Amino acid sequence: MENIFVDVNVLMDIFGDRKFGFEKILDKKTITVSALSFHILMYVMKLKVPNSKLNKYRKSCLIVALNKKVIKDAMIGPTDDFEDNVQLHSAVIGDCDYFLTLDKKLLKMKYFGKMRISERI
Repeated sequence: MENIFVDVNVLMDIFGDRKFGFEKILDKKTITVSALSFHILMYVMKLKVPNSKLNKYRKSCLIVALNKKVIKDAMIGPTDDFEDNVQLHSAVIGDCDYFLTLDKKLLKMKYFGKMRISERI
């Protein structure tokens, strides 16, 4: 089974009912996200708790903790954007096969380690 890391910008699309459909990315795949993504999503989209849609998503995915190792690695690189680095290093810790993002700068990288960076699966 493929392990797909979902970047926070894709989560925003899911919860804004734009490009991605919730069920499309859950079908027969392991979905992994960073714990930081929940904070960003709640803050930017001004979501209130409890939120049934967010709880459904949370229950169906693996969540990588924001810990000292992630922060230390994110402060080194590979990009000059700390939040992007947190997402990338969280995906590595989650042993993900794909990093799903809409970020043009990250898409140009194509790979981070063995993980493919893509805007679609």
